[in-house]
Amino acid sequence: MNVLFAPLLVDFVLASTPEPEFNPDTVTPGAWGFAAIFLVAVATLLLGLDMARRVRRTTYRAQVQEKLEAEAAARDAGDRDRPE
Repeated sequence: MNVLFAPLLVDFVLASTPEPEFNPDTVTPGAWGFAAIFLVAVATLLLGLDMARRVRRTTYRAQVQEKLEAEAAARDAGDRDRPE
Protein backbone atom coordinates (compact mmCIF):
# COMPACT_ATOMS: atom_id res chain seq x y z
CA MET A 1 0.00 0.00 0.00
CA ASN A 2 2.95 2.31 0.64
CA VAL A 3 4.04 1.78 -2.96
CA LEU A 4 0.77 3.27 -4.15
CA PHE A 5 1.12 6.41 -2.06
CA ALA A 6 4.82 7.02 -2.73
CA PRO A 7 4.29 8.86 -6.05
CA LEU A 8 1.58 10.99 -4.44
CA LEU A 9 3.85 11.86 -1.56
CA VAL A 10 6.71 12.79 -3.91
CA ASP A 11 4.37 14.99 -5.96
CA PHE A 12 3.09 16.67 -2.79
CA VAL A 13 6.59 17.38 -1.48
CA LEU A 14 7.81 18.72 -4.81
CA ALA A 15 4.71 20.90 -5.22
CA SER A 16 4.98 22.36 -1.71
CA THR A 17 8.71 23.14 -1.93
CA PRO A 18 9.15 26.88 -2.48
CA GLU A 19 11.44 28.20 -5.19
CA PRO A 20 14.93 29.06 -3.91
CA GLU A 21 15.60 32.72 -3.11
CA PHE A 22 19.08 32.53 -4.57
CA ASN A 23 20.61 31.60 -7.89
CA PRO A 24 21.75 27.98 -7.46
CA ASP A 25 24.26 28.40 -10.29
CA THR A 26 26.26 31.07 -8.45
CA VAL A 27 26.38 29.47 -4.99
CA THR A 28 29.80 28.11 -4.08
CA PRO A 29 31.12 26.43 -0.94
CA GLY A 30 33.68 29.19 -0.45
CA ALA A 31 36.87 29.08 1.55
CA TRP A 32 35.34 27.04 4.39
CA GLY A 33 34.16 24.35 2.01
CA PHE A 34 37.56 24.20 0.35
CA ALA A 35 39.27 23.95 3.74
CA ALA A 36 36.94 21.18 4.90
CA ILE A 37 37.46 19.10 1.75
CA PHE A 38 41.22 19.72 1.90
CA LEU A 39 41.34 18.49 5.51
CA VAL A 40 39.33 15.40 4.62
CA ALA A 41 41.71 14.70 1.72
CA VAL A 42 44.79 15.13 3.94
CA ALA A 43 43.30 12.90 6.64
CA THR A 44 42.48 10.24 4.03
CA LEU A 45 46.02 10.40 2.66
CA LEU A 46 47.56 10.09 6.11
CA LEU A 47 45.29 7.18 7.03
CA GLY A 48 46.20 5.42 3.78
CA LEU A 49 49.93 5.87 4.43
CA ASP A 50 49.55 4.62 7.99
CA MET A 51 47.58 1.58 6.83
CA ALA A 52 50.22 0.74 4.19
CA ARG A 53 52.96 1.03 6.82
CA ARG A 54 51.12 -1.28 9.21
CA VAL A 55 50.38 -3.86 6.50
CA ARG A 56 54.02 -3.78 5.40
CA ARG A 57 55.21 -4.23 9.01
CA THR A 58 52.84 -7.16 9.51
CA THR A 59 54.05 -8.78 6.28
CA TYR A 60 57.69 -8.39 7.28
CA ARG A 61 57.03 -9.86 10.71
CA ALA A 62 55.30 -12.86 9.14
CA GLN A 63 58.24 -13.39 6.76
CA VAL A 64 60.76 -13.21 9.61
CA GLN A 65 58.66 -15.60 11.70
CA GLU A 66 58.49 -18.09 8.82
CA LYS A 67 62.26 -17.83 8.34
CA LEU A 68 62.91 -18.42 12.04
CA GLU A 69 60.58 -21.41 12.06
CA ALA A 70 62.31 -22.86 8.97
CA GLU A 71 65.73 -22.41 10.59
CA ALA A 72 64.52 -24.03 13.81
CA ALA A 73 63.03 -26.94 11.85
CA ALA A 74 66.29 -27.38 9.91
CA ARG A 75 68.29 -27.25 13.14
CA ASP A 76 65.98 -29.81 14.78
CA ALA A 77 66.21 -32.07 11.71
CA GLY A 78 70.00 -31.76 11.78
CA ASP A 79 70.10 -32.68 15.47
CA ARG A 80 68.05 -35.82 14.83
CA ASP A 81 70.31 -36.97 11.97
CA ARG A 82 73.52 -36.71 14.08
CA PRO A 83 74.37 -39.79 16.08
CA GLU A 84 75.23 -39.18 19.68
